[in-house]
Amino acid sequence: MTRKDFEQLIQQQSRKLYGFAFRILRNQEEAEDVVQEVFIKLWNLGDKLDNYKSIDALVTTMTRNYCIDLIRKQKHGITGDNNINDYQNITSPSPHEQMENRESGEILNTIIARMTESFKVVIRLRDIEGASFEEIAEKTHQNINTVRVILSRARKIIRDEYNKYQYERRGIEKADRKVL
Repeated sequence: MTRKDFEQLIQQQSRKLYGFAFRILRNQEEAEDVVQEVFIKLWNLGDKLDNYKSIDALVTTMTRNYCIDLIRKQKHGITGDNNINDYQNITSPSPHEQMENRESGEILNTIIARMTESFKVVIRLRDIEGASFEEIAEKTHQNINTVRVILSRARKIIRDEYNKYQYERRGIEKADRKVL
């Protein structure tokens, strides 16, 4: 992609992406920062952009993901500066929360362990190790779209199984309360 093509892309997409980011974040400065980060990432992709069928879909997805990342960081009280003071704002979880987190982790690990090998590999690379789709495709010798489909299906299985477990557990707890 030439510089002129890139500038044209910025002109076409910036308003749309800003509006999209603003609807998610409800903050003008953060929305502007997200759009700027997306365009920086696009510029750094360079010739790899030619591999994507729809640049519009790519930039929209990137914007959504940056917004979600920003919300998650804010939820945990972490800013981009990685200042030691930022981590002091995070409260320690209560013993009950620690127990629930440990139990949830065990449940998720059990669910993942029962999955097929291809699902396990993609989930671990993407959601645990944080690998990019390109890295996963290269390591698994699959095309990027196949990796995305596998990841989507694996996440759905995990979500359904986890919800099933939670539902069964709540059902048991409700039955126990009725007896009392």
